[in-house]
Amino acid sequence: MTMTVGDFHYISKLVRDRAAIVLEPGKEYLIESRLLPLVRERGHDSITDLVADLQRAPHAALRDEVVEAMTTNETSFFRDGAPFQALTERVLPELIRARAAERSLNIWSAACSSGQEVYSIAMTVRDVLAADPHWRVRLLATDLSQQMLTRTREGCYSQLEVNRGLPAAALVRHFRRDGLSWRISDDLRQMIDTRSLNLAEEWPVLPSMDVVFLRNVLIYFDTEVKRQILARVRRVLRPDGFLFLGGAETTLNLDDSFERLQIGRATAYRLRDGKASA
Repeated sequence: MTMTVGDFHYISKLVRDRAAIVLEPGKEYLIESRLLPLVRERGHDSITDLVADLQRAPHAALRDEVVEAMTTNETSFFRDGAPFQALTERVLPELIRARAAERSLNIWSAACSSGQEVYSIAMTVRDVLAADPHWRVRLLATDLSQQMLTRTREGCYSQLEVNRGLPAAALVRHFRRDGLSWRISDDLRQMIDTRSLNLAEEWPVLPSMDVVFLRNVLIYFDTEVKRQILARVRRVLRPDGFLFLGGAETTLNLDDSFERLQIGRATAYRLRDGKASA
């Protein structure tokens, strides 16, 4: 399937306007591979036909489907490993001591995709608090894609998905068979609050967060949008909270309110001098 230059510019502008995701020339192959299933589902012969459909009568639903198809949803359980080890060995113990009086924690998995990250956090929290379960831990999972939010709420994963990063002991402890798939336990699913949120647009009111996982998403935005997102993170992160970014991401030259913190093999960020920013 081929696409015209005009098709590329139309789709890339739509995705940038709706999700602030930048698709530079040379990404034609990505658009083709991501939109091919939608083209077939809609009964079109080509991306050109799909674009023509959008141009004739811009359907909100179809626009949303195109944008969702172009968002990256690559994820796995305990992805990269080190951030979850840091959560176990340093972050949660430190926050548990700091929040001993309130016995409450808020953790946010932004751009949560199909939910493996937030459930990895939930399993980690459960293990750390196993001896002291009377804590209120609220996990917020947000994403632009309604399809991904539905998958997160369902908490149902294929054999291939649970084979990617999930320790066998965690599978036995936290999942049950559901036909050919595996479904995460009800008590962990009940910890998760799923909400639709476009990181590049104005955010709704969010609770103050002790930990924010914003991993492998800033790389898709231009510099100005990255700065706007980090500024909003400052407003929701508690002064002694922790921010985790992806391995290829940094706050350097974007927001000097954060300082880098090495925790074992993981990198986290905290507000300088523990001061929240307006």
